[in-house]
Amino acid sequence: METTDKIAISDRRKFLALMAQSGGFMALGGMVWTGYLEEAKSAPLVLRPPAAVLEKDFMRLCIKCGQCVVACPYHTLSLAKPGDTKPLGTPFFIPREVPCHMCTDIPCVPVCPTGALDEKSVSKITEGVFELDITKARMGLAVVDVQSCIAFWGIQCDACYRACPIMDSAIKLEYRRNERTGKHAYLTPIVNSLTCTGCGLCERACVTEKAAIHVLPLEIATGNIGSHYIKGWEQGDEQRLEKASGDVTTHTKRSEKSATDYLNSNEEMFK
Repeated sequence: METTDKIAISDRRKFLALMAQSGGFMALGGMVWTGYLEEAKSAPLVLRPPAAVLEKDFMRLCIKCGQCVVACPYHTLSLAKPGDTKPLGTPFFIPREVPCHMCTDIPCVPVCPTGALDEKSVSKITEGVFELDITKARMGLAVVDVQSCIAFWGIQCDACYRACPIMDSAIKLEYRRNERTGKHAYLTPIVNSLTCTGCGLCERACVTEKAAIHVLPLEIATGNIGSHYIKGWEQGDEQRLEKASGDVTTHTKRSEKSATDYLNSNEEMFK
């Protein structure tokens, strides 16, 4: 009897110890997972594959299958893993390391089974037939840091311009007189937000230690002019007035007076 009681007590203790260990591992796993989630939320600067829908819809539709990653022939895309500061399991790319090479057949898009990559957004109709068109992709927008771009210093560099697959459209070179020397010209890169695909080939080609041109997600890189600023010289743009509602006039103390009154007064023009 004495031996049997001791064995029973020992088994119970082992069971309780195992339960405590399991609870500890679960708690630790929960804390680690929460840390990864918080890390991902704190880094919204993520570039998605071509034809990706809006981020909130992408996160809902992407099932993290990795088919787009496998289909990419240049190994541009990666699936986010713990420590990448990206939503886990979702596809992304880092242009400075491996940019999108603008494949004309866009192999990463048709394989998406859920519509997280919208094939129609990178297609055009030619003679009644849908054709893929990579130039319609909008993965992000290239932004130039004019303080660190050596072309803005007056040093001749057109690396990003030459690397652009839509040369003279997505990136153009602007010629300006160099007033400092009086006999040289600045050849500075200007990005067109309407045609830039965000492929990142320009960022990869940049010669500075840290790229002076870098691709940002469209939601961060682009502004929103609102409905009350209209290009009066473009007839089609005036249609946006139809969407304007309410009073869209900017009100200041100066606007309370007529233009004649405040222009002829002694107050400072921009006071």
